[in-house]
Amino acid sequence: MEIIIGLIIIAVGAFCQSSCYVPINKIKKWSWESYWLVQGVFAWLVFPLLGALLAVPSGHSLAEVYMADPVAALWTMFFGVLWGIGGLTFGLSMRYLGVALGQSIALGTCAGLGTILTPIFTGNTQDLTMPVIVGVVVTLIGIGVIGVAGNMKSQSLSDEEKKKAVKDFNFTKGIIVALLAGFMSACFSIGLGFGEHLNFGDATDPMFRTLPATFLVTLGGFVTNAVYCFYQNGKNRTWGDYSQTSLYLNNIVFCALAGLLWYSQFFGLSLGKGFLTDSPVLLTFSWCILMALNVTFSNVWGIILKEWKGCSQKTIAVLVAGIIILVVSSFLPQLLK
Repeated sequence: MEIIIGLIIIAVGAFCQSSCYVPINKIKKWSWESYWLVQGVFAWLVFPLLGALLAVPSGHSLAEVYMADPVAALWTMFFGVLWGIGGLTFGLSMRYLGVALGQSIALGTCAGLGTILTPIFTGNTQDLTMPVIVGVVVTLIGIGVIGVAGNMKSQSLSDEEKKKAVKDFNFTKGIIVALLAGFMSACFSIGLGFGEHLNFGDATDPMFRTLPATFLVTLGGFVTNAVYCFYQNGKNRTWGDYSQTSLYLNNIVFCALAGLLWYSQFFGLSLGKGFLTDSPVLLTFSWCILMALNVTFSNVWGIILKEWKGCSQKTIAVLVAGIIILVVSSFLPQLLK
């Protein structure tokens, strides 16, 4: 029963993450670099810090955790900086492919590489059991099927229909950017692997133990994104966005909501793993589960937002088949262990 609860919690977090681009559409008259940075303050600083504090027992401080092993803390943050690059290109993949297809390709690559590379980088290769590897392969097959549906969509729609669904739709450019985003985004999982012991051990609730490491990773990612966004503000002369005080209430509220929804995936991952302690296979595979569910729900949103409108029934059938494969992959390793 605890395993089911853990998977449900991870699924709720994935649903929230896949919904985070909806409030962004409500932001008014700000350039991409301006609203991306402001939502990042909430997604990568404010909420992760609040989450990390939940792992700190009374009478202690978060600094104690990081000072106890500064080398691991620095490595965790370093992979966060690399993940930040993936976050930037991740946003561009949405721009060129739309929410559904962009997240599918980027998160699929991230899911496979994050699950495989984390044990390799951290020296825990014994965690790469056959059920885990099979689960990753099935997840990638599901992503591939969704990619086929995306290609079918690209070939079946007219240029006008493509632009109507996704304003800057560009399949070739989008695929390249999404693959790069997925590769760099996998560094988030590697960072969590390096920082998995950055907590107070038994004094920290198992549900909160990965949150201090999560904050370090997102902190590193914020640095990368802030540098790029400030550069774009200067290049595009959009510093004036921040002085439009009449837009503050609307834009900051929706940026904060987007940030909260985005962070929910990793808060949910931490809470969910607290219920998976009796299943080492699912603990190792949990990253892939989160990414697979993110893809599943992002495609649901893609359908809701009519990004697949005008596609043939065959294309939709292929899309649904890919989603079903992803759902199955989420609990397949547990059945195979």
